[in-house]
Formats: sequence, structure tokens, C-alpha cells
Amino acid sequence: MLLTPATFTPLIRPQDHDDPLTFVFHRGELLLRNEILGLPDRETVAALNLPAERFHALGLWEGRYYQLAWVDQPQLPGPEYGYHGLRSLFGIVDEGFVALAARASQLAEWARTHRYCGVCATPMRQLEGERCYKCPSCGMSAYPRISPAMMVLVRKGDQVLLAMHANAPYKRYTALAGFLEAGESIEEAVHREVYEEVGLRVHNLKYFGSQSWPFPHSLMIAYTAEYLDGEIRVDQNEIADARWFGAGDEWPDMTVTVSIAAELLNAHRPQR
Repeated sequence: MLLTPATFTPLIRPQDHDDPLTFVFHRGELLLRNEILGLPDRETVAALNLPAERFHALGLWEGRYYQLAWVDQPQLPGPEYGYHGLRSLFGIVDEGFVALAARASQLAEWARTHRYCGVCATPMRQLEGERCYKCPSCGMSAYPRISPAMMVLVRKGDQVLLAMHANAPYKRYTALAGFLEAGESIEEAVHREVYEEVGLRVHNLKYFGSQSWPFPHSLMIAYTAEYLDGEIRVDQNEIADARWFGAGDEWPDMTVTVSIAAELLNAHRPQR
């Protein structure tokens, strides 16, 4: 599963290193050398002529200092470079590296979208030693955004409920998921989303695990639940199809194996 390496040390204050490694983003896509899918060297990053305030500390990993930056336009330092979506790196690049890139992408998006105060449009200032932009005029503060979303695998005897989400990037059956609304607990969101999306009532919720998911700044919080009552009735705006999968059914192909959804499904695959 996509998790921050245990040996990574996060940093907030920038450090002076002779050879930093820089994650450079353009709206969620990462600048890499195409041939090796590696980060640009220091000289290449310097040639982009980015202002100092575009750079933010990320942390230390395997003896190297990592930082991040963002660009307005997808400028390329040479034909051997390109911007790559993080999903395209799954299963190809080291998972620890992708996890750091995922963390960096969320911070880059925070920095890009909080240059100006959302209340009075004054240019924002980053506080010393804190991941926070603050408006010098009205005092509004902006921390990196985290959007909690519930995920739930509903069980009914030896069957599990899987759904194909209408707007998902991958057309495959997986667990139900949805963002929390203001004022909701995670458990309340589970009950609401299951009923809204497939018309079922559930009970006996059990926490499974959580995962940061950088598309663009989600925190996935996964549960299992037991079927209580109701017949499947899909909300076609959200769900293309939903059905029960048992031991005799062909299990859906998990094209993305680094997600908590894959962990949740694999842990509850019906036994043949």
C-alpha cells in the first residue's frame, strides 16, 4: 500500500544542502527524466529560474534532502524531460519514492492555490516554522487541505458488495466510497453514502485502516460493515452498477494495487 517510508523525516524549515532533490509539479504532474523516471538534478532545476518562495522543504530520506516546487506552465528543461501523472508511476517506480511524490504534490497544490487570501485577496505570507500561510491584512490562515473520505466494504454472509463508480478513472468494481460532509462523523458518512448510493442499510461497522491519497488531497478511511436490510437501488449519478460477489463469482481485476481499496478487497476476498 502507498505509505510514507518509515525512514523518512519530514521537515518544514528549508535546509541548505549541496545537492537537493526537487519534486517540481505542474498541477499534479511531476517533472521527471523520461528514460529513468528520475528527478532532475540541481542544475536543471536552477535553469527553470523559479523564485525562492516557490520552494518548500519536504524532508530527509535515505541520506538525501528533498524539497518541492511548482510551476505555472509545464516548461521543460529539455526534450529528455516530461511531466508525469502520479497514477502512471504506480507499479513502475519504487513505492517509497511515489509516496514521497504524493506527499509533495499535496504541498505543492496547497502552495499554488494559496498565493492570495481567499477573504481579501492580499498576497499571503508563510509563517516561520509552520505549514501555514497567513494573510497580513485580515489574518486568515490556510493550512494544507485534507479532505476525509470514507470507504466501506459491505458484507452479507459470504458475499461482499462491490460497485462500479460512474466517475472513477478506472472502470472496475470496488468498495463504496464518498467524501464526508460538514458536521458528519465517519460512521455517519458510511451510513449515508451506502443508503444514497445503493439503497441499503448497514450495521456493525469496523475500522479497517486509512491512507493518504493525493488526488488531490484525500484521506481515505476504510471500514467494513454488515448488511442489515434493503434491495440494491443505485444512484445512477454516482454508481454505474453494484452487485454482490461471492465465492463462485469472478473477482474484479485490481489494476491499482497500491491503494487501500486493493488492501480492503484482498483482505475480504470470498473463499472458493
